[in-house]
Amino acid sequence: MTTLVQIYEVTSPKEAAALAALGVNHIGVLVGKGKFPREQSYTAARQIFAAVPARGQKLSLSLANQIEELAEVVEETRPDILHLGTRPDDLIPSQVLELKALFPTLKVMRTIPVRDERDIAIAKSYEGIADFLLLDTWKSGEPEIGACGLVHDWAVSRRIVAEVQIDVILAGGIGPENASEAIRLVSPAGLDSKTKTDLPDGSGKDLQKVRAMVQAVRRAG
Repeated sequence: MTTLVQIYEVTSPKEAAALAALGVNHIGVLVGKGKFPREQSYTAARQIFAAVPARGQKLSLSLANQIEELAEVVEETRPDILHLGTRPDDLIPSQVLELKALFPTLKVMRTIPVRDERDIAIAKSYEGIADFLLLDTWKSGEPEIGACGLVHDWAVSRRIVAEVQIDVILAGGIGPENASEAIRLVSPAGLDSKTKTDLPDGSGKDLQKVRAMVQAVRRAG
């Protein structure tokens, strides 16, 4: 099975179309009401998603922890996959089940921070609930998970892939330079890249780096 390529954070329709043309499978937008930096409005997210061809999967990443706001994200942006990015203690599996009951056909991705072996149990708690797990780095002292450009302990991620019956997207400091090694060592269903495929000033995606990332993944997996 071909390894998926997932790219965050897409900021414009033009960028979304370019990523799809390069072969990116999952095109992700951070959506919100301005509580967190870089969040796109619902209107902007809809415009970005309109540029994604049918073969691409549209992801709304929300850092919200309230069912009502998450339901609003789904209703306003109509993603193929809702990505729940808030901390484990702020949104538990039973709440995700409640959300899925409201949207029975919706696919859900849940971020799991990888710090040590205790996080394997958190990942297992989503079996039968989440459609994907995103394994990401949680830098000490940061309020939220990911977007720090740091690699975590892939040995723990490899155990989650082996022991948990949910497709895993591996994130955290992944770019063209280490994509093949990540696939070889972890064997995830997909790789996610944000910081390592950004432009130097963080204003958008570096399409040359994205192209190199896709090529590296295709060669490896």
